Amino acid sequence: MSKKKKDIREEQQGQPVKDQVEDVIDEAIDEVEKDKEEPKDEENQAELTEEEKLKEDLQKEKDKFLRLFAEFENYKRRTSKERLELFKTANQEVMTAMLPVLDDFDRALNELRKSGEEELIHGVELIHNKFKETLNSKGLEAMNVKEGDAFDSEIHEAITQIPAPKDKLKGKIVDVVERGYKLGERIIRFPKVVTGK
Repeated sequence: MSKKKKDIREEQQGQPVKDQVEDVIDEAIDEVEKDKEEPKDEENQAELTEEEKLKEDLQKEKDKFLRLFAEFENYKRRTSKERLELFKTANQEVMTAMLPVLDDFDRALNELRKSGEEELIHGVELIHNKFKETLNSKGLEAMNVKEGDAFDSEIHEAITQIPAPKDKLKGKIVDVVERGYKLGERIIRFPKVVTGK
C-alpha cells in the first residue's frame, strides 16, 4: 500500500461513514484521472503481478462494503424516523372516535350546572376530568380558541358568518361551535367557528 493511501486510511478510521465514503469516491476519481493521463497498453497489463490484482480486487470490495454500509445507515435512520411518526399518530383513529363522547360530556355538564344539583354535578365532573386526563396523557390537546381571536383559515373551520355584534369583532371569531383538538403536533379536528362580518 502506498504511503498516501496508508495516510488516508489512518485518517478515515476516526471519521463518520459519510466522510469515509466521500474520501473513497475522491480516491476513485483521482485514480481514474491518473489512468486517463497514463494510457495503459497490453504490456503494462501483463506486468501487473497477482498481488497487485488482489489488492485492486480487495479495494473494490472495500468500496462496495462502505457504500452498502452507508445505505444501510440511511435506511435505519429513515425507518426509525418513520416509526416515531407512526407512534405519535397511532392513536389518531381512537382519539377521533372519542371526541364526540368528550363533547357530550361537556354539554351534559353545562346542562347539569343549570339544574343546580351539586352532588350530580360533582359526580359527572369527576368522570369528565378523569376521561379528559386520560386522553391528555395519550397526547390529545384541546386548541384554545375564544371569542375575539383572529380567524386563520389554516387552523379554523368557519361554518358561518354573521354580522359582527361589535366593530372590533369584524373578521374575527364571534363564537366557537365545536372545540378543536391536536394529537401531538397534528390537528385531528379543526375548531368550528362563527366569524363576524
